[in-house]
Amino acid sequence: MDHDNRDRNAGFGGSPPGKTPGDSWADGLPKGRRWSGIAWSLLFLLVPVLGTATFVIAPYYDHWLPKDVSVHGKSIDGLFYFILVLTGVVFLATELILFWFMWKYDAAASSKPATYIQGSHTLEVVWTIIPAATMLFLAIYQMNTWADVKMRRPRMAPSVEVVARQFEWRLRYPGRDETLGTEDDLFIVNDLHVPIDEDFLVQLKSMDVLHSFFLPNLRIKQDAVPGMKIPVWFKATETGTYDIVCAEVCGWGHYKMKGRVTVESRADFDRWLARIEAEQKATQRGPEEIPVAAAD
Repeated sequence: MDHDNRDRNAGFGGSPPGKTPGDSWADGLPKGRRWSGIAWSLLFLLVPVLGTATFVIAPYYDHWLPKDVSVHGKSIDGLFYFILVLTGVVFLATELILFWFMWKYDAAASSKPATYIQGSHTLEVVWTIIPAATMLFLAIYQMNTWADVKMRRPRMAPSVEVVARQFEWRLRYPGRDETLGTEDDLFIVNDLHVPIDEDFLVQLKSMDVLHSFFLPNLRIKQDAVPGMKIPVWFKATETGTYDIVCAEVCGWGHYKMKGRVTVESRADFDRWLARIEAEQKATQRGPEEIPVAAAD
């Protein structure tokens, strides 16, 4: 009976077999256990160190956000950086605390066995309220940016209709009557042109499945949903040629659903429209040119 009690005590907080209560708890552990604990502690410490270093040096190697060329991009980037810093601080604090506990309370370095607690109701309430309050603050903080991008639509007719289709972007510009849906509309594929420093309103549609209209440099990303006409607007601030990509897996050819957006002066934009109009007319035949089959 006494032998059973000694074994039971050794397994539940007593001294290891062969050790007296005055000996160190670690004395009964192999020496390799101590180095193993140190190695694991340092490994977990590398996570925040290397993670932070990656974010710091990434912009110097051009592995960061694409260049912003839109009016509302600054507020979107500001919101992104604010959330990044906020979550980064929490991440660093959590990882450093984890490292400290692994290092300080390593079994091989402790003089007594671990003790167990039931937890703290107060602590659980605190760490529930703090994230909830943070989320509420972010929801309020971003409202103005969200309204600029998704709610405060410019009062103007659509500048272009963009129809997503596996696996291309079909564009339709209004002709000289400046109205979409008439005979003089201009059609083109994967080549969006935008005048600089002007509000530009896109009427977004999908012909088949769910797509996502993504202009990284203009900080625009909007799902194209079949059966819906979705307005998307922006104002470009710098000339150049940028990417159009689909940010929603839409089939086997999703990877090649790419286009380009060219931001140019109003004069260059008008000349481009005139050229597209001339090319379109050159490929069309009037009713008098269409041959009529002879009657039997």
